[in-house]
Amino acid sequence: MTPTKQVLLDARRLYSGLIRLHILHHAEKEGIFGLGMIEELARHGYKLSPGTLYPILHGLEENGLLRSHEQGIGGKIRRVYRATSAGEKLLMAAKEKVRELFGELFEDEDVTHLPRTRSRVVALQAANHRKPSAKKAAL
Repeated sequence: MTPTKQVLLDARRLYSGLIRLHILHHAEKEGIFGLGMIEELARHGYKLSPGTLYPILHGLEENGLLRSHEQGIGGKIRRVYRATSAGEKLLMAAKEKVRELFGELFEDEDVTHLPRTRSRVVALQAANHRKPSAKKAAL
C-alpha cells in the first residue's frame, strides 16, 4: 500500500466515529434517510457513497442505536431512521466526551483566527470548557 493510500485509510478510520455521532445527532432530532445524510455529510466535507453509508446505518440499527421504518414520500418508499432511547443516551454521553477531548485538542491553540463558522464556535466552546475557572485554580 502506498503511503498516500495508508494516510487516506487512517483518516477514514479516524473520522468514522465522528460520522456515526453526526448521524446519531440528526436521527435524534428528526427522521433521516440515506441520501439526505450523504448530502448533509457532504456539506461538512465528507464524501460518502451509498456503499459506505448504508452499512453504517444498518450497523447502528443492529446495535440498537437507530430504528427504521418504511415511509412513502412522493410515490417512493424510503427507509427512515430515528435514534432509539439507547442511541439518545449514548449520544448524550458522547457529547460530553467529545467536548472534553476537543477542549484538550484546542486548549493550546488560538482558534479565534478561524472563520466565523459553527466549527469555530464548537472549538471555542470546547477550549473554554477545559480551562479551569479562577475559583478552581485557587483551590
